Amino acid sequence: MSGLGDGQDGHPSPFLPLLAEVAKMRKSNLDATIEDVDDIISLIESTREQVAGRKTHPPHRMTSLANRPLVSDSHKIAMAMTKLQNPVKERLNGITDDLKEVTKAQRSFGKALDKAMPQQDLPMEVDAMAQYPDHVNRAIAIHLLREGQFSVAQTFLEESQCHSLVDDTYVLDPANPSTTDADDDHDMDSSEKDVRARFGEMYEIVQQLKSNNLVPAIEWAEANSKRLEAKGSSLEFDLSKLQFIWLFKGRSLGAMPDGVRNGQAGAFEYARRHFARFQRRHLREIAQLCAAMVYAPNIDASPYRHLFEIDAAFGEVATSFTRDFCSLLGLSAESPLYMAVTAGAISLPRLIKFTGYMREKKTEWTTENELAFETPLPASMIYHPIFVCPVSKEQGTEANPPIMLHCGHVLAKESLTNIARGSRYKCPYCPVEGHLNGTVRIFL
Repeated sequence: MSGLGDGQDGHPSPFLPLLAEVAKMRKSNLDATIEDVDDIISLIESTREQVAGRKTHPPHRMTSLANRPLVSDSHKIAMAMTKLQNPVKERLNGITDDLKEVTKAQRSFGKALDKAMPQQDLPMEVDAMAQYPDHVNRAIAIHLLREGQFSVAQTFLEESQCHSLVDDTYVLDPANPSTTDADDDHDMDSSEKDVRARFGEMYEIVQQLKSNNLVPAIEWAEANSKRLEAKGSSLEFDLSKLQFIWLFKGRSLGAMPDGVRNGQAGAFEYARRHFARFQRRHLREIAQLCAAMVYAPNIDASPYRHLFEIDAAFGEVATSFTRDFCSLLGLSAESPLYMAVTAGAISLPRLIKFTGYMREKKTEWTTENELAFETPLPASMIYHPIFVCPVSKEQGTEANPPIMLHCGHVLAKESLTNIARGSRYKCPYCPVEGHLNGTVRIFL
């Protein structure tokens, strides 16, 4: 549909002109203004010190001759105040000019933004979520819990009158195999108190990880070792590995004193006590960590330097912990509310353009619960692989699955049937001909 093109379809992106305006805004900052304000404060403080340093004589000693020093002091004070006026005025004028430049850049950016994204009425004819208020409220409440906003979540639940934080598909008793959830996994208890307690535990452990304290996360991973291993997670080893490196580099980082439980000796003892159970899956990494002990005096110049670069390691392991913690609870690693809002924001420009196009043509899209165009979501938001036939432009289904031809091109089954002549076909994208028996179904 030609009316829906954007930057990816050959049309210039409306955001390109904004880059120049953003550059102007960055140049038109308040750094010079702050310096002028600091100079004014310094000038006033200096003048105040000069004025305060002038000592006057007591009243009972004020003779006509004695008044002369007082007059002299008053004159000097007046001169100091006069000298202060010009520098202060000069800097005030500079502040005014700087603010004008900043205001001008902001107004210019606002005009460019309005031009790039003109105000349009959102398509509100159909509210797809109007029938599911409990689902929306639950998603908001769980998002607040994931972010550690427990009191806000409680207030929201009370005011929205959300009946439950969890679906009925969650397990009621993890110890009872007859009460597993929909994916046959022993996930979390379905009581609201348990949900809040679990998220409270997760939030506390994540905060400890951000403070470079690995112990709570390691204890949690050890308690859930079998479940993590069943899901193919390496979180427990990643935490132990980072703990080994943290002990090894503790003294050089100033994080902990060198001693029997810390430093190289502490790291070696930790490896002896904890690495044995990870040998089956992580023997190579364990061997590298242990071999690095030989290069302890100069680890930065060793072949194992990359293993000990942990600037971003705590943030990465916190993300992995959150993902696996939520996975054991039967939840997605990312907040569903965040993902839905982000995907909606990406899709919105195309949706607005599409509805405008439909109004102009006075037509309607009749397919229920399906958009007439693809949304260019990033790879991180594509959870279920889909196939769209390049011939029919239809999405593959169980009844119309993708079929790979002998040449490697892929078509939908119905498209292949339509172009076939008897039991043979010719690929619509290359000269190769083949037999239907040589095609292969692709399972997504």
